[in-house]
Amino acid sequence: MGRWLLIVLLLGVVLAVGRSCLFTVEPGEYVLVTRFGQMRTVLDGVQDAGLHIKAPWPIDSLQRLDRRLQVLDLPTVESLTRDPSSGAVDKTLTVEAVVVWRIPDGAAADRFFRTLRTPEQARAILAPLLNGRLAAAVSAVPLDEWIGPIDTQLATAALTGWLATLADSGQFAYHDRLALQRRSERLRQRWLTGNGGDVSRQVLESYGVELCDVRLRRFAYPEAVRNSIAERIRSERARKAADYESQGRQQAAAIAAEAERQARAIESEAQARKTLIEGQAQAEVARLRAEAYAQDPEFYLFLENLRAFQAAIAETKDLLLLSTRHPLLRPLAGPPGSPETLPNAAGPTPATTTAGPGAEASPATPPRTARPETMPPPRQ
Repeated sequence: MGRWLLIVLLLGVVLAVGRSCLFTVEPGEYVLVTRFGQMRTVLDGVQDAGLHIKAPWPIDSLQRLDRRLQVLDLPTVESLTRDPSSGAVDKTLTVEAVVVWRIPDGAAADRFFRTLRTPEQARAILAPLLNGRLAAAVSAVPLDEWIGPIDTQLATAALTGWLATLADSGQFAYHDRLALQRRSERLRQRWLTGNGGDVSRQVLESYGVELCDVRLRRFAYPEAVRNSIAERIRSERARKAADYESQGRQQAAAIAAEAERQARAIESEAQARKTLIEGQAQAEVARLRAEAYAQDPEFYLFLENLRAFQAAIAETKDLLLLSTRHPLLRPLAGPPGSPETLPNAAGPTPATTTAGPGAEASPATPPRTARPETMPPPRQ
């Protein structure tokens, strides 16, 4: 019985020692193997994933570090902004930021373990360092750049402390989003490469930490500066409204000028067409007159005399004393060829005619001898 118990105990010890000699490496981690507290080797999960062997504990020990991206939420920092006109300290601004970091390779993992050892210690050391640089970067930016709202939602974010960088959506205009990105990039450059040098390189060389990204999460204004913010928002909106009105007036003037140009072109074309049609009509009238004259010259002259007589007495109140033999009175005697139009042997009889309505008759006077007149043929 004692022999079997000893065998079982030996097997248990062998299994425990064998289990402590075997370990696995996952793709998303670094495994640091130390011997009596001294670094022996660093296994990268990307290249060395799988099963490995080491000396049993307590000879060799394992330390595991996450090689994936990690997020560090920096504590809220209050910074004084700068007055752009005088360069003096202006208002207080509350800023919150987020940092994304990782351990890039095996050498950085070795350096990280020797200086910081744990991610919790890394957060405790990095947060004050990055917050100090952030406060210096914010203080170098004029307050006008912080309170210049680009969109209505951004203005609301400034007043209420909501997220200043919202998700990409249709609520933001394209140019507004570009302006936000440019402002964030300027702050990022001041933050990482300020007067103290390149903080990303310093952190990587000192602690083995690579800063993948730093972003401004939110910024808020104290109650004392919110009136200034609201005034700046109103002035900004008024400026944009004036720009839109100016663009509208320019477009209206361009449309009116184009419409006037088209109207002049249409009017010129219509005038030219009118002149052409009138010329064609006059030519057609002349042709018809020529045909009428060719068919019956005497009747044509009779009609022309009627028109001339009508035109002479239509709009006048003058008193005309004419002989019945006068050419203007011949149309009243009858058409050509009638007995009334034949010459009267007794001689001319004086006649009085009134040119217009309401004219009074006058005593007949001896008529003047009128020469026979004939109407000329129509012009071709």
